[in-house]
Amino acid sequence: MTIKSKQFATRSLIALAVASAFPLHAAMAQDKPAAEARPQAGQLETVIVTAQRRSENIKDVPMAITTLKGEKLDVLTSGGQDIRFLSGRSPSLNIESDYGRSFPRFYIRGQGNTDFDLNASQPVGLVVDDIVQESPMLKGFPVFDVDQVEVLRGPQGTLFGRNSPAGVIKFDSAKPVIGKQEGYATVGIGNYRARNLEGAINLPISDTVAARVSVQSQNRDDRVHSGRPGNGTKSFEGYHDDALRLQVLVKPTSAFSALFNVHARDMDGSATLFRSNILKKGSNELVDGFEYSRYDTDGVNEQRLKTEGASMRLRLDLSSVTLHSITGYESADFYSRADVDGGYGAVYAQPMGPSYANQAAFIPFVVETADVLPKHRQFTQEFRAESVNSGPLQWIAGLFYFNEDIQIDSISFDSLAPGNPLNPFYATQFQDTKSWAAFGSLNYTVSDKFKLRGGLRYTNDKKNFAAKRVELTTAGPFGISNESTNVSWDMSGTYALSADSNLFARVATGYRAPSMQGRLNGLADRPSFAEAEKVLSYEAGIKQDLFNRRARLSASVFQYRVKDKQLTAGSGQINMNQLINADRVTGQGVELDFQANLSDALRMTLGGSYNNTEIKDSDLFVQTCGNEPNTKGVNGCTPTGVAGPFAYTQKLNGNPLPRAPKWQGNFTLRYSVPVADGEFFAYTDWAYRSTYNMFLYEAKEYKAKSLVEGGLRMGYKWDNYEVAAFARNITDKVQSVGAIDFDNLTGIVNEPRTLGVQMKATF
Repeated sequence: MTIKSKQFATRSLIALAVASAFPLHAAMAQDKPAAEARPQAGQLETVIVTAQRRSENIKDVPMAITTLKGEKLDVLTSGGQDIRFLSGRSPSLNIESDYGRSFPRFYIRGQGNTDFDLNASQPVGLVVDDIVQESPMLKGFPVFDVDQVEVLRGPQGTLFGRNSPAGVIKFDSAKPVIGKQEGYATVGIGNYRARNLEGAINLPISDTVAARVSVQSQNRDDRVHSGRPGNGTKSFEGYHDDALRLQVLVKPTSAFSALFNVHARDMDGSATLFRSNILKKGSNELVDGFEYSRYDTDGVNEQRLKTEGASMRLRLDLSSVTLHSITGYESADFYSRADVDGGYGAVYAQPMGPSYANQAAFIPFVVETADVLPKHRQFTQEFRAESVNSGPLQWIAGLFYFNEDIQIDSISFDSLAPGNPLNPFYATQFQDTKSWAAFGSLNYTVSDKFKLRGGLRYTNDKKNFAAKRVELTTAGPFGISNESTNVSWDMSGTYALSADSNLFARVATGYRAPSMQGRLNGLADRPSFAEAEKVLSYEAGIKQDLFNRRARLSASVFQYRVKDKQLTAGSGQINMNQLINADRVTGQGVELDFQANLSDALRMTLGGSYNNTEIKDSDLFVQTCGNEPNTKGVNGCTPTGVAGPFAYTQKLNGNPLPRAPKWQGNFTLRYSVPVADGEFFAYTDWAYRSTYNMFLYEAKEYKAKSLVEGGLRMGYKWDNYEVAAFARNITDKVQSVGAIDFDNLTGIVNEPRTLGVQMKATF
């Protein structure tokens, strides 16, 4: 239960002012990126991004952006990692999941959504090949044969999709090239019998048509097993994850092109393992005797996900304007069942042996659920026009339409009950969303040094929602219909201190449409609703090439405030969520991106961020873990925050946002040296994040420890071949990174060390 009075509490806004001084280095360069000469030996390549829907030098774009591509992506995915490998690889970016390889949850500058319902919206937008991926089930599509990843921090509402008040992560696949035959194939094997295959081939069909076929297959055997006597053979955490992308480019004239894209994913594996009784009471340490490879359960754990999609991107270049039409269709079919109580036995279970040995120290109630997406479809259409004249004024204008229709089933099971799973209890949700928007932006070159940009977007959202609960009788359906509108805007500017140094500043607003949720638990339960959230963001920074372009720096400071922030409160006792709004949330921080060619043999990147978030609502409180002492008189966790007005509640005023570490950092170093007719190389990468609250409230057990994870890849290249050995999480550090807030200290741990070898051939 969550209670919020009508009183509005205000506190003074704390502004974080950070002054950073960096040496300015002037070098010879042309005014326009297109006219820049090719990099000389030792210089960094010019990075071209499409953050403003045009191809531009990243230095000229007035916002905080990080890009990832090429070898760095190859290194980070070498062990068969899913999209969560991006977490911490860009300042202020965090990614996690309570479902495993599906349903990733994204956070930028502390803003995200911990909701685990299948219709949960997120304030971080995901755009793949110009198509918005709204459903959480679409956002985990494997990353392969990708040309570039762009992480755009801050609100992006005026040009991209929908629901992006925190930022956008943008993926651009490698596209077909007419008149060129090329490709690559990568084969990798690793511990736990991992087998990873990836490849692509570009096929020139004619002088006007080309196709590109890209495939990936990631496989691993089970690496966690049940040690419970008489429980039969149960094994977990294996998977088969296959994905395909087919693109066809048709360019009959120099002025017109059509790019068709068909893609699909078929994943079969395990859901996240919720492990009961693994946290020491009063701390966030794992219990003595914890074994990663052992998981005793009386329930079923399985997960299947199939997604399919297609898009058509048309472009027509006229004398003074370019016209775009982008049509997209996506669908998903999902089934995930897990033993959420994290072990075996019911309330009568007695401790037997060491605290972790059989995971039955205390299971207060049976919670075994399945989340099913039997129906999902998404259709999007965008029409966009952009100027191509050479004058000081450039513009973009467009229309965007979004339609999503989904059904969600949440099914309760009890493997200890006779007849299970016959006649299970379940809840069903139906949601139909229609949205349209008109948007535009203006770019004006005031002088050779000063450029201004402004954007405006009008959005109309309509949602029809219904939920019902089926047990021996039926409750519902209970309906909610809502229509909301919003006008968002942004203004920014770039000032060139020199040919190599730009200052930028940006003010932007963002918007996330209202949310509904109806994972009904019991016939008396009702759906919850959260009003739209709106954000106002400020940021300023510097982008600079250094040392004759052998190094590049981007640094920024930011501050934002969110009105009616959508949050997700757990029940404190059962596997339930409730949507709430906080009056206000603030955030401020600093971000840094740096890369350099230290020598002909050494290349380095360094990134970091500080994010300070705070919930500001003196009347908002939630239930804490366990809600009340369980039947054995033991409360599950140790709350540390300010007590609420009722027993086992906690006030949220002053708490940080959940899953929002204050400090993050990343570092890579590549060394190479010529050997014989090839090159020996070694690439190490490291990511750090500080502690964070797993939930809205604070508790000793549910405050994640800080974490450092590193990787290493070493190999040899010659001609068109490469062979390498790799290790991910090379320190093999395993700790709790998430939890279920029942009263039996159930946790989720990060992945252990993975090892393997790879071979790659290009042609």
